[in-house]
Amino acid sequence: MPISIGICCYNEEKNIGQLLEALLAQQTTMPIGEIVVVSSGSTDRTDNIVEGKFPGTTPPVTLLRQKRREGKASAINLFLSHMNGDIAVLESGDTVPAPETIEYLTRPFADPKTGMTGAHPVPVNDPSTFMGFTVHLLWRLHHRLALKKPKLGELVAFRRNLIDEIPVDTAVDEAFIEALLRQKGYDLKYVPDAIVYNRGPENVSDFLKQRRRIFAGHLHLLQTKGYAPSSMQMSIVKLLAEDFELTPRSLLYTPAAIFLELLGRLLGSYDFFIRNERHNIWHIATTTKEIPAGELGSRISVPDPPAGSGRG
Repeated sequence: MPISIGICCYNEEKNIGQLLEALLAQQTTMPIGEIVVVSSGSTDRTDNIVEGKFPGTTPPVTLLRQKRREGKASAINLFLSHMNGDIAVLESGDTVPAPETIEYLTRPFADPKTGMTGAHPVPVNDPSTFMGFTVHLLWRLHHRLALKKPKLGELVAFRRNLIDEIPVDTAVDEAFIEALLRQKGYDLKYVPDAIVYNRGPENVSDFLKQRRRIFAGHLHLLQTKGYAPSSMQMSIVKLLAEDFELTPRSLLYTPAAIFLELLGRLLGSYDFFIRNERHNIWHIATTTKEIPAGELGSRISVPDPPAGSGRG
């Protein structure tokens, strides 16, 4: 089952080079047949880097340009219409996978019941700062949640023959694909060994941009497809209790982090119910756009998942 990797991006000049290098270095059982970069109206050096530094590679790297930003869902549909593989892998343009991530991510498709898999995002933010603490807390909760009931994002894979396209007005593309595959009777698999590095927001403004957009998107998904992602089904309070550490930093920062998340959800509800805002073409969180190579190199090993979590 050949793999096609799609990267949907807008102005990713700070990260696209090391992302493509990491993908080209992956060793997989299933062959990676192609890497397709969909650049949606990029105005920086993203397109030049893709075309200038990665000609004649194996697998080949192809650049598809959209003249203007039409939203990530539109870029995904363009990728799906051009890809040739049986397994579609979608990776965010501001992330970098660990060396064996694509292998771990695609291995579960040996089971014909598996329709979609999701990687384990690991942030590179400094956890000693308030925003770094908040980002790490959020992704640890995401990890604990996904171990109990898969919630997939940042880097996902799915069977191409099951998805023709997704609605262009969705702001939560991975969750929408989850909903479609669940309705078709396929299983979702969270793969804790499939590590993908990302950078969370470094300021409150960028954090709220992300969280309100995601929650508004989840409300839209619930309304249109009757599907609630696991983050809307399970008790976050219980997950917080499992994660909480009795340290001065945790005692100080955790309540503030909870307040920010609640504020983001409140703003997302306002956007959805009052403003009718879909966020499918969203405001860019600029502080998430770079993963410095030095920070990535110090985190390139794959951590062990919690006991009892299972392996990919």
